[in-house]
Amino acid sequence: MRKLVWFSVGFAIASFIGAATYGQWLFLLGGLMLPLIAFFMLLRRKFPKCKLMLIILIGCMAGFLWFGAYDHFIVLFPRAMDGQIVPVTIEATDYSYPSGYGTALEGTVKYDGRDYRVKAYLGKTGQIEPGDTVSGTFRFRLTASGGKETPTSHRAEGIFLLAYAKSSTVHTKADHTSWKHYPTIWRHQLAGRIDEIFPQDSSGFAKALLLDDDSSLNYETRSAFKTSGIMHIVAVSGFHVSIVFSLLYTVLARRRVLACLVGIPTLFLFAAIIGFTPSVTRACLMQSLILISMLIDKEYDQGTSLAFAVLVMLLWNPTTILSVGFQLSVGCVLGIVLYSKPIYNYLTELKLFKPGKKKGLVSRIKYSTANSISITLSVMIVTTPMVAYYFGSVSIIGILTNLLTMWMISIIFYGILACLAISLISMSLAAALSWVVSVFIQFVLNTAGLLSKAPMGAVYTVSIYTVVWLWGSYGMLGIFALSKKKKPGLLLGCIAISFLLSQGLAWVEPMTDNMRVTVLDVGQGQSILLQSEGKHFLVDCGGDNEEKTADLVAETLLSQGVSRLDGLILTHYDEDHSGGAPYLLSRIRVDRLIMPDMEDDSGMTKQLEKIAAGRIQYISKDTCYSFGAVKITVFAPFSYRGGNESSLCVLFQREECDILITGDRSELGERVLLQQHKLPDLEMLVVGHHGSGSSTSQELLTATTPEIAFISVGRDNRYGHPADQVLNRLEEMGCIVYRTDMHGTIVYRG
Repeated sequence: MRKLVWFSVGFAIASFIGAATYGQWLFLLGGLMLPLIAFFMLLRRKFPKCKLMLIILIGCMAGFLWFGAYDHFIVLFPRAMDGQIVPVTIEATDYSYPSGYGTALEGTVKYDGRDYRVKAYLGKTGQIEPGDTVSGTFRFRLTASGGKETPTSHRAEGIFLLAYAKSSTVHTKADHTSWKHYPTIWRHQLAGRIDEIFPQDSSGFAKALLLDDDSSLNYETRSAFKTSGIMHIVAVSGFHVSIVFSLLYTVLARRRVLACLVGIPTLFLFAAIIGFTPSVTRACLMQSLILISMLIDKEYDQGTSLAFAVLVMLLWNPTTILSVGFQLSVGCVLGIVLYSKPIYNYLTELKLFKPGKKKGLVSRIKYSTANSISITLSVMIVTTPMVAYYFGSVSIIGILTNLLTMWMISIIFYGILACLAISLISMSLAAALSWVVSVFIQFVLNTAGLLSKAPMGAVYTVSIYTVVWLWGSYGMLGIFALSKKKKPGLLLGCIAISFLLSQGLAWVEPMTDNMRVTVLDVGQGQSILLQSEGKHFLVDCGGDNEEKTADLVAETLLSQGVSRLDGLILTHYDEDHSGGAPYLLSRIRVDRLIMPDMEDDSGMTKQLEKIAAGRIQYISKDTCYSFGAVKITVFAPFSYRGGNESSLCVLFQREECDILITGDRSELGERVLLQQHKLPDLEMLVVGHHGSGSSTSQELLTATTPEIAFISVGRDNRYGHPADQVLNRLEEMGCIVYRTDMHGTIVYRG
């Protein structure tokens, strides 16, 4: 059966190449595999080891041909619809929900007898339920890499089309409920029942743990889980499926035939309720093989089982290979298969974990601890590069957090199921039991919250020193794997020492600069970090995604050993300048929040006053902040009616360096600024309003003669920023231009 493993490896390689490139040459590439296969077939007689490469190549050929066929039959219609504006009827497959583009909805469009999945944005509408239809004229766009709509979040789910309503839509309620919508409806009903039973501070965790619904978890909790290394417990995966499997097997009195007949359909019903996410689907396939192997009395091989699950999922949808959840799920199992046993054997040889001759409580604790550490470490070895790449952080304290909390998750899971079952008889009794379960939930939440605040509890890839340390650590791990005399203690010591050295350098290096200006790449928004004399000021905190903007700012600071800001200056209250501020305040201490004294229809001021009461300073007149050789002048808005003209302007000065930030002021606002103040010649100008043609006037450029211009702007944004006329004006002035959409985060050191 090991042949299946290597065939699946080849198939996965081909699927990844196909999903990443979407070339029309996949059939050709599959055909080109034939000469290579023939070559290795000739070699295998003299070189038996070539048999392995032969199986991989056959898997590659099959993968290329299959992906080519999938692309032709499944993606052909979505590709033809790209850019089209047509009247269609969309049947909802899930409940609608609010999004940044209005009401969002997942559904299907029927064409030539086939249903194609689509994600639609409808504007403002009422609640739409599974089975309902929405009719109207839509503009279609093929999901593609880049921006918010990425292959990992859409194509991996089989969604190849995005639909944007171009006119009013007609919502029609379903006459009857189709059987295919029942799992989604049950998930919605279970979530509602959990909200009824559990206290508000525990219901969000309960829904995430049981139903993979983290929409009710607040940002602070998600950040704590991410930093402390237990985010996986609220993403339903193999661990959760194994709990369901254990419960089923116990209830069915460990009868093999009954376990297969009842257990396998129940597992896949659970997967359907969750939504057939890659991690759950993979786990259900593998658990089903466990049941079948027990039934036919055959040895279960975890590696072969994983290969089978991967192959089945890629046959269903080859683009699943790009799903982060799929990659992490497979990586976790692969790590356990490869490294868990050797690590466990090493730990049990140590005096601390060596079980005694008597099988008492102490021996059980030692066994459980060694087993938990070995599983956690084996998973981390494989998944850490993925987590660092996709999420920009690596939890160092995760081993301790998992050790303290994982044993409790199964208790909580069973407790939630018990509450739901009892609620069918008595809601009051279920609510009473939920308070007991909530005690365990609060322990997990509080433990994660406490450990997430530990110094160096997590490291972030925004720091080049962390990236170098990660590469170096895996280099040392490779040397260790190839060495004949393996010394795990030496390996761990080298990794630990290099870690402390890398973080020390990351903390010390910024202190060597007289000043540092960081224009963060937040997409279509603005967030600028000004640092000098040991002081840290942030101007604006907004971007494409408010939570990701807050994460980027917090991680940039924390990677330097900075956990507080001396000041957060919000130029105005538009989301792309202030939307991330409430989230940032939950992770970073801000001593002073500086905001314009102006009308605010967005509700941002009320939100911030709840969080930072007593630390807010409203600017109604020009204000200066001086420390050492640094002077920060905040120019008050000349209009108090809100809007772009009400933006604060910030002038940062240190010795021979002057930097001006004008927010979103237009040419009129810039003219008023020049009339009211004599501005110095600038070394740096942050181009106003993300490079809009109505800002950064010739008058401002002539008066300040900036040498360098920074433009904070999103890639391929719908506004066409930066405007050509602005770029031309900057070029005529001889400015060196840096753009976040082209250069990423920009750091100026002086």
